[in-house]
Amino acid sequence: MKKQSENSQFNRRSFLKTSSLGLAAFAFPFPVIPDFLKGVPMGIVIHSYGARWHSTVPSELYPGFKDAIDFMDHSHQIGAGGIQIGVSSWQSDFAKKVRSEREKLGMYLEGSIGMPKTSNEVSGFETEVKAAKEAGATVIRTVCLSGRRYENFHSEQEFKTFKSQALASIHLALPVVEKYKIKLAIENHKDWKAEELAAIIRDIDSEWLGVTLDFGNNISLLEDPNEVIKTLAPLAFSTHIKDMGVKKYEDGFLLSEVPLGQGVVDLKAGVDLCRKYNPNITFNLEMITRDPLKVPCLKEEYWATFDEMKGPEFDRMMALVSKNEFKKDLPSTSNLDPVEKLAFEESNVIECLKYSKKII
Repeated sequence: MKKQSENSQFNRRSFLKTSSLGLAAFAFPFPVIPDFLKGVPMGIVIHSYGARWHSTVPSELYPGFKDAIDFMDHSHQIGAGGIQIGVSSWQSDFAKKVRSEREKLGMYLEGSIGMPKTSNEVSGFETEVKAAKEAGATVIRTVCLSGRRYENFHSEQEFKTFKSQALASIHLALPVVEKYKIKLAIENHKDWKAEELAAIIRDIDSEWLGVTLDFGNNISLLEDPNEVIKTLAPLAFSTHIKDMGVKKYEDGFLLSEVPLGQGVVDLKAGVDLCRKYNPNITFNLEMITRDPLKVPCLKEEYWATFDEMKGPEFDRMMALVSKNEFKKDLPSTSNLDPVEKLAFEESNVIECLKYSKKII
């Protein structure tokens, strides 16, 4: 109980300390942008607003985003250069409205989409790709796994089955994106180790297939984030920019998105490397405000999908955790009420956009 109380006190103190920054975003009449945010090209991934997306919490300061246009307008108001958002169920008329708003605001758009699992799903996938294209997207982000490798699979065979299905999905999707000349970018989503994903992209060898490079996800697979960036940057069409805090717990370590500049990722080096390989790449903030994730790498079942226990990788990651343990409690939201969660989320996004001027 003492630990929970300390976490609660820390998170409420953090909220009170930073909420004024979040409130400041609303002190400026739309579309005026605060001076410190002018010209910031970083975009925002909708996952940065997990609490606010379709929120029904009554709040004048943090009204829920009902659709992509709401999200785009708010992102523009706080100084973002673009958005990345799901395009499922978009009809042609709505896609045209998104395009019109995007062009009016001078923002970029990236879609987010699920790949077809069977041939019967290809037509639905094509409808979504067409809508994304119509709205002005040139890149659509996707994932092969919605969960986490060490939680979803309990044997090497299960993971091999997943890989086979994922490759089939990619091959079903490719003719569609090639037809519409829109890039499909697969995220390293706590499923593939960096070299595994790189090998898939290289083996398929299509100009329309690449990577959404997430700067922090592969820490959960015991990979140094800076090495992951080096491996995947040459193949990246898009990014999820985030910084990660780590802290030991009894079964391994805790992993949490933290405001940019506070974690273990070398953000400036990562951004520079991505831009070196792709001068037109977009940088999208994915600051997810939530409780820390548990990475139970001290439990035997964590290793079920790996060829063997890689002693050096484990040792290097635990050394990184020990050396870079987050000094305070990692951010969490479980002890905040709904409005506090919305405010904490907003202040984190604003803080990250402010910091992005140092790296973009």
